[in-house]
Amino acid sequence: MAKQYTDEELKKKLTPEQYHILREKGTEQPFTGKFLNHHENGMYTCAVCGAELFSSDTKFESGSGWPSFYEVAKSDAARLIEDKSGGMHRVEVQCANCGSHLGHVFNDAPDQPTGMRFCINSAALGFDPKDKAKK
Repeated sequence: MAKQYTDEELKKKLTPEQYHILREKGTEQPFTGKFLNHHENGMYTCAVCGAELFSSDTKFESGSGWPSFYEVAKSDAARLIEDKSGGMHRVEVQCANCGSHLGHVFNDAPDQPTGMRFCINSAALGFDPKDKAKK
């Protein structure tokens, strides 16, 4: 079972923007995230618990303004939750390990192998370069 963090622990561990995104289900401004134009090989991880979420092999340029991936690193890496907030119908992506909000997934990427676009906030992610990534 994943370590459960208190709000106080997370407010010390995360930046205010990360806390807002990961715990209050916020979003970063489009085209501003540090991983948007990031092209290193490796594994994108949860900024809270470090769980492996997305391989750089599945990252693609969607033009949406957020890092996009066509599938998760492992089938149990993310939890998908129906989201009807803000008058929209979307599917929220959470870290399956700690429940942190990562972004949303859409089925509007027909030019990708799965047709899916996991639209993820950079602030919700960490990164392990390929030579350091767990195998």
